[in-house]
Amino acid sequence: MPPSTLLLQSRLSAPKEAAVNYLTFMDPAKESLEGLLFLLLRFSSASPPPLAMHHGGGGGAIRVLNVAEKPSVAKSVAEILSRPSGGMRSREGRSRYNRVFEFDYSIGGRACHMLVTSVTGHLMELEFDDRFRRWHSCDPADLFHAPVRKSVPQDKQDIKRTLEEEARKCQWLVLWLDCDREGENIAYEVIDICAGANSRLNIWRARFSALIDREIHEAVQHLDRPNKLFADAVDARQEIDLRIGASFTRFQTVLLKDAFVLDDTGDDRNIILSYGPCQFPTLGFIVERFWEIQAHEPEEFWTINCSHTSDEGTASFGWIRGHLFDYSSAVVIYEMCVKEPMATVQNVRNQEKLKYPPYPLSTIELQKRASRYFRMSSEHTMKVAEELYQAGFISYPRTETDNFSPNIDLHSIVHEQVAHPNWGIYAQRLLDPEARLWRNPSNGGHDDKAHPPIHPTKFSAGETNWTDNHKRLYELVVRHFLAFCSQPAVGAETTVEINIAGEQFNASGRVVLAKNYLDVYRFDSWGGTLLPTYIIGQQAGIGTDATMHDHIKKLLDRCYATKNANTRFSPTNLGEALVMGYNEMGYELWKPYLRSMMEADMKSVSIGTKSKSEVLENCLQQMKACFLDARANKVKLFDAMGTFFARSSRPVNETQNVETVRPCAACNESEMFLKQRPTGEFMVGCRGFPQCRNAVWLPRSLSEAAVTDQVCPTCAPGPVYKIQFKFRRRDIPPNFDVDHLGCIGGCDDILKELMEISRFGSHSQTATPARNPNQTASGVRQGSSRQDLHTSFHPAGQFTNGQTPVVNPQGFRSTHTQSSGNASGQVHCTSCGEPCVLRTANTEANRGRKFYKCQDPSCGFFAWEDDVENSAPRGRGGRGRRGRSSSRQSSESASAGRRGGTQGRGRRGRGRNADGMMFVAATGEPVHGSCFICGDPTHFANVCPNRGR
Repeated sequence: MPPSTLLLQSRLSAPKEAAVNYLTFMDPAKESLEGLLFLLLRFSSASPPPLAMHHGGGGGAIRVLNVAEKPSVAKSVAEILSRPSGGMRSREGRSRYNRVFEFDYSIGGRACHMLVTSVTGHLMELEFDDRFRRWHSCDPADLFHAPVRKSVPQDKQDIKRTLEEEARKCQWLVLWLDCDREGENIAYEVIDICAGANSRLNIWRARFSALIDREIHEAVQHLDRPNKLFADAVDARQEIDLRIGASFTRFQTVLLKDAFVLDDTGDDRNIILSYGPCQFPTLGFIVERFWEIQAHEPEEFWTINCSHTSDEGTASFGWIRGHLFDYSSAVVIYEMCVKEPMATVQNVRNQEKLKYPPYPLSTIELQKRASRYFRMSSEHTMKVAEELYQAGFISYPRTETDNFSPNIDLHSIVHEQVAHPNWGIYAQRLLDPEARLWRNPSNGGHDDKAHPPIHPTKFSAGETNWTDNHKRLYELVVRHFLAFCSQPAVGAETTVEINIAGEQFNASGRVVLAKNYLDVYRFDSWGGTLLPTYIIGQQAGIGTDATMHDHIKKLLDRCYATKNANTRFSPTNLGEALVMGYNEMGYELWKPYLRSMMEADMKSVSIGTKSKSEVLENCLQQMKACFLDARANKVKLFDAMGTFFARSSRPVNETQNVETVRPCAACNESEMFLKQRPTGEFMVGCRGFPQCRNAVWLPRSLSEAAVTDQVCPTCAPGPVYKIQFKFRRRDIPPNFDVDHLGCIGGCDDILKELMEISRFGSHSQTATPARNPNQTASGVRQGSSRQDLHTSFHPAGQFTNGQTPVVNPQGFRSTHTQSSGNASGQVHCTSCGEPCVLRTANTEANRGRKFYKCQDPSCGFFAWEDDVENSAPRGRGGRGRRGRSSSRQSSESASAGRRGGTQGRGRRGRGRNADGMMFVAATGEPVHGSCFICGDPTHFANVCPNRGR
């Protein structure tokens, strides 16, 4: 015996090495003895060593935790395994929907105490890290490489706790998940939870295809190891689907839904324009077929038919030319036949024809036939099939396999149907050797290595709780099974060719000699016309006549397609526009080629010819390049949408196209980006808005701004990308360059000075036009504590009528001006920069008093009109040589007013408020402030507990 085999048996039989079993098949690629152990377990054709050798210690009964994929499957498995001994007990787990069943059983001659419970499908979800989950938290292109994690969602925490508690008390874990790649992935989710609670578990896999006694007992007595390669294939597919789907869905939804009035969708404000690697090619099939139908231009055509009636019946002959589109030519040939109506038989052919039964039933074929025969949707077909499977009447309904293993006893399955009142007699004939009706099923050429084709597993003449669709689908599965075990139908086909005036005509007839499988498979027909007897050379005069299935549902839910009463699909305008837009880009994202290649890669992962990381890297690299190109050509999507929909008046959300500047230091979750508002102003704001209102308002003297790829080496948290600024020459002093490469992180002194000049320069220039810009900036920094007032700088002479713009110490920006007692102007919100509306209060204390309010309902800006008037400077003497002290006094007065309880409301968001939101100046420094009612710096007046007292 080779040393490696000795080591294998030694490790498996030693209870203290039970933890090694888990580690080895979790990492089959390890070049170690553990890796060799996995390979021997996975690929050896011999059965695993006797199970009694792996019990994990002690001479008593082994405690075995069995986990099924659904509660109903757990109950069926428990009922089947507990029948021999009886005494099954049931109790609630942490989740009241997933009960725990207990009973005694024997595996490989060893006494076991079995605990059977379940999950409900996938136990874990794959999702992005929290900072990437909100739609505007990042550029959609970042989702191709953003961190992802697999975790148990909140609604399945009770199931997790049940598994952990039971695993701690057990020696074995037996996994009863569905035996396909998806089930294997769920199995490894269960392993992660259970092995985390008990690393000494001995882990096994039960493989079965039907919930019947024979299959379940066979599975538990021949346990196998889980297949990590299958689980890796599903992990790769899930990650690819998540990254591609999320990036394209965010891109096209944010880009298009506010730009057009989407009348196909009802409430178009809440619509999600989703993209899925399976969903979109399905839409492509519908749109492509629709285009083919629309492109067809009907043309009139003419054909000549003739018939011959005799004592044996009537035969209809078709023109061998088929039809002609030229009327004149057809008339000429027709008149030739009329003038020489004698038909001569030129050839008579008789041959045997066979009509073969269908291949064994796969999932796709089940959906197609249920739709064709019963008009059942693919979604409903699978729902009914799952219920029949869970009740034990049919095998697992999700399979790509259409050929049976030689080890399956097909005769015993047929024998179970002998008692049925409708097809029982046929089943008896099928088993009778003298009838010679039996035929081994044909091989359809597909095998998913997980499940056999769909077939009946238990006899039923119809259950009381079955609907008509349950009866129909069970009948289809049984009749289909009996049919593909039967001989093909045999028929005799006769073809007769005749000549009339040089024109050839023919007729075909068929007679069925032996129906065979057609006797039971009532869904197929093989009719034919019985022709009279003809012989070559026979002539006769004749009369003539000239004659003239989980992706389709999503398309319907997303309003990409519709289905009529005849189950025919048509694309909506929205579905057609999306396909047209991507088609114009040159990308066939709506074709099935991408998904086909992905499925081929998943299969390569499952058989070990490609690694999970290799498939992820290649696929995501290609799709990211495709995404970036699609975004660059978004105008083609706009053009396609514009063909079907009117443009919307709503502002288009384009945050996915803005340039990232730095991470947000306020929320520590999102990025801050550069954006130009419709008013022309530039700002750097947090993508987490409105949850995070962190913003940097840039000078109004800017004409252009663009983020560069240069990173500031000083500022943190980084990276902080530098911005190339271009200022308007007329709005900045002459000793500053209009072009400036700056940083908003707080290290750029030049940007600070330009910012200060931009904010207060209008007062300075009006009072002293020739002031040195350095002195102005210095004076402002010394005299004002306000760093969130952004008023544009205007050079001397711009205001020729003696008016001066107002910089209000209350904390808002105003273009309100005053001259000789005649005031007119407008107040702007300091949070969003929009013009405010003037309204009149109607409360008892302030009835008739006018106030300014931001037009944005989500913004809390508020100011009394008389406060605005009182804060305006008078004439041209507002500053001068005493400008610095005046500014300081104004600031101190404003602060004192807040502490003293001056009426009115302060602007939302100065400093950090009770909600943790922060506003910063253009230099990146926090703006300080406090409640003007009580003076508390931790909140503002709009949330003050003393407000209204």
